[in-house]
Amino acid sequence: MLPERAQRLNAEHTYVHAPTGRYGPYRFPQSAVTVTPDELLGVILVNYRTPDLTVRSLASILRQGIATIEHIVVIDNNSRDGSVGRIRRAFPKLKVIASDTNGGFGSGVNVGLKWRHEKYVLILNPDTYFENNSILKVISYMMEHPDTGLAGLDLVNKDGSRQFSARRFYSMLDVVSRRVGIIGNLLRNRMDRHLMKDAWKTDEPFDAEWIMGTGFVVNRDLIAALGGMDETYFLYMEDVDLCARVWNAGFRVVCIPGARLVHDHQRSSAANPFSFAARQHIVSLLKFAHRFTVPMFRQPGVEKICRSHRYEARHASQMPRA
Repeated sequence: MLPERAQRLNAEHTYVHAPTGRYGPYRFPQSAVTVTPDELLGVILVNYRTPDLTVRSLASILRQGIATIEHIVVIDNNSRDGSVGRIRRAFPKLKVIASDTNGGFGSGVNVGLKWRHEKYVLILNPDTYFENNSILKVISYMMEHPDTGLAGLDLVNKDGSRQFSARRFYSMLDVVSRRVGIIGNLLRNRMDRHLMKDAWKTDEPFDAEWIMGTGFVVNRDLIAALGGMDETYFLYMEDVDLCARVWNAGFRVVCIPGARLVHDHQRSSAANPFSFAARQHIVSLLKFAHRFTVPMFRQPGVEKICRSHRYEARHASQMPRA
């Protein structure tokens, strides 16, 4: 039985809130703006030396009525470049946590989880922004399907083209195909399968094996019961690992077409195979292979990933029911 506020959301699908006044230098319309209710959605954004992108992302969240500023927290991963001051000047009422270490994206998210206790948490990279309130569609779906533990957004480029943010779990051949252009071109159908391109054609929510951690919504109780994101992945694969653990806990990972989030990015890990980012990607992939599995040729699928896992939830007794 869903709580009363959840039943109310399912019945109405929208809530009306009229923000007035200013948040930093950004003035918002005085007319009513549709937002998710305060008890349902919190936002965590991790910054590392990208203050301008972070400010742009925050402005879009507030402008589109995705969350109110009291329900957003920004974690700065020890940028030491003036990021904290820049963000605080733009949004004086915003909770900004200045970490004294840079433990990676997962570590920043886990710090943010200590400050956000809403039913669902929206986790974002700073190089993203919203052009409408697409999160309502995600929250509505998750309330109606309580076995959904994590929902991925529909990531698009600035020109509106889709990034295909839902993926299948890796085989080593998939990794090589992504990094070696000639092989990728020869195995184009396989790459399309890895990107789950066929699943997007209906424009309906679908089960994804894993989704890109650039922007997603997760059940707060579930991620807490799983022990948060795994901080031993400094860069890359922490999103794949989290999705594997969500599936293993008996919950679904779902992608929501139409829940658009603009992702203005450059793929640093693929740009130079000898760069720090590329090397870190390989290190993280090997770590995931040790904890789960990365077969040589055949894509493992959810069932094999769940059978192969080598560690348990830290707080299994607190696990919500799917």
